[in-house]
Amino acid sequence: MDTSTLSKVYQSDGPFATVLVDVGHESENGAHEHELRVRAAREALREQGAPEGVVTAVGDRLGELVPQPVPVARLVVVTADGVQHDETAAFQVDDPVATWGPLPDLARWIEHADGAVTFVLAVVDHEGGDVAVHRSDLPSPEQTASVHGSTENIHQVGADDWGSLKYQHRTENVWAHNAAEVADRITSHVRAGNRLVLLAGDPRSRSLVRERLDGTHAEVVDLESGSRADDGGEEALQAAVRGALLEQVVRRRVGRVHELRERLGRGEGAVAGLDDVTGAFVRGQVATLLLDPAAAAQQELAPGTYRGLSIGTQETVPADVGLVAAAALTSADVAIVSSATLGGEPVAALLRWDQPA
Repeated sequence: MDTSTLSKVYQSDGPFATVLVDVGHESENGAHEHELRVRAAREALREQGAPEGVVTAVGDRLGELVPQPVPVARLVVVTADGVQHDETAAFQVDDPVATWGPLPDLARWIEHADGAVTFVLAVVDHEGGDVAVHRSDLPSPEQTASVHGSTENIHQVGADDWGSLKYQHRTENVWAHNAAEVADRITSHVRAGNRLVLLAGDPRSRSLVRERLDGTHAEVVDLESGSRADDGGEEALQAAVRGALLEQVVRRRVGRVHELRERLGRGEGAVAGLDDVTGAFVRGQVATLLLDPAAAAQQELAPGTYRGLSIGTQETVPADVGLVAAAALTSADVAIVSSATLGGEPVAALLRWDQPA
């Protein structure tokens, strides 16, 4: 996960109340259940010593109705100066977070966000296509556009006389032109950094669009479900999208682990273990923090024992809390992995450069 969206939180003076709860209204009792979850979070903060002003600010913000389909998770970070961060995402919170401490407690949120994927979904036919940029943890697309190409001579004919062949040739030219327009729209999103493209719809049109995307940096995945028609199999399309995204997340995480093992095997470009990773943060070497939140939470990080470590507090904190702060303050990414893939260590890091400790 790119931590730049969270870095501003760490510019605030703590302590911090961090709350992650489910705010979806899934049933007829949804409003009451929502109220109970918010009340439980407020009580947990009071028990940890949060001042009443902070507790009230948390309750007021979380008590607001979020007009989104379930599931809906909401993250709120509050200090004595007010709400420092407020974000929602489309996932279910089975294990709520409500902590009051010297640093924000964001590992659980990052654990979800690291599995989110931004992608372009294009559903195409001979007349054009519907192109949208999605983030997998949001219920609605971030950008949408429909490309309406030419419909003149859009249908092929079956006869083989000369006139029919000319008509067929014009039809194929129309298809190619419309596919080019769709591909141009997709390419604009790829250039903006959205490299994953899921391509659905008419098979011939998909093939034409894919050809036009050759030479770009797009990673194109064909989906066999979905069309632009009103009865185009929306449920089947969504299932195909979910399958493709899951494959992407698994591939990404496996790739990180393989890269870590290769670097550790060469003895360069990576470190593992709490002490070595923290030392790398002191030197500004960490490009990507590989973190098992549950395992790291079982260890403590004492900033005062690492000369030069600046994470906004000198108090001892859970290692996951302190390392996420270090990542956000040094513009390092955070990737979620299992400690089993890290040789039993709770953390590891891919480095920007090598430098002896």
